Amino acid sequence: MTTELPKARLKRELRRLYHSMDFVSRHPVLRDGHRRGQGTKLAEIYQQLGLAWEFLGLRCRHWDGYGRVAEGKQACRICGKIRGADERWLLLPREGRKVIGRKSVPTSGKVFPKQKTARLLSDAIVFHGAKLSVEVQNAYCSSLPGFDQDITIAADRMVRLTEDDIVCSLDASLISVELRGRRPKRGLPYSAFLWELPRKRLKAFPVMLEYDRRGRFVGITIFKPARSRTMRRPRLSTQQSLNR
Repeated sequence: MTTELPKARLKRELRRLYHSMDFVSRHPVLRDGHRRGQGTKLAEIYQQLGLAWEFLGLRCRHWDGYGRVAEGKQACRICGKIRGADERWLLLPREGRKVIGRKSVPTSGKVFPKQKTARLLSDAIVFHGAKLSVEVQNAYCSSLPGFDQDITIAADRMVRLTEDDIVCSLDASLISVELRGRRPKRGLPYSAFLWELPRKRLKAFPVMLEYDRRGRFVGITIFKPARSRTMRRPRLSTQQSLNR
């Protein structure tokens, strides 16, 4: 028995849906002014079929491309979705690879007057306990307290992954790992290059650098700090205390 491909199955389900929608929309009751009650029910059924159409459209990957429709727009040849239209909902498979959106990058070399007009994307998801956020922006003007002149914030794509109190951030120039639980409560933490630190200080940092035969930097491994030894011991129940 051959397994039906997602594209063929979706086309078959959409054809059945279109036939049902045509049947309801062409029903004689809708043209009969004396049977308004039944006509209202058919109109509600048609709206429910429209919701089913929207659901099936979320499963479409637009395999056959787009065709031109009225007003110069383009619609998917399979599900009929207008190209570039915003989706209110997302549909993800329970198992396997999950894809949301496409990779976005800055689109203009222009400097925009405000951050709101320069922002292209600002989205986040909590996936099995880990939070992932992505922000993409064009360059824009901003101001700093105490300065009369505006500064230009560069165009950038920023990705941030948060797991417990560990935050890994990536942008066009930097990759940073931050332990929020160890940040000073006042002021900013100190910063230095490796060659600027004494060996005594380096031995206290759980960091291991990776490099190739040519001495080029390849990666970095950071060992998670051990939990505090002053953690409270769990309380024992009365029965557990008697058994000890």
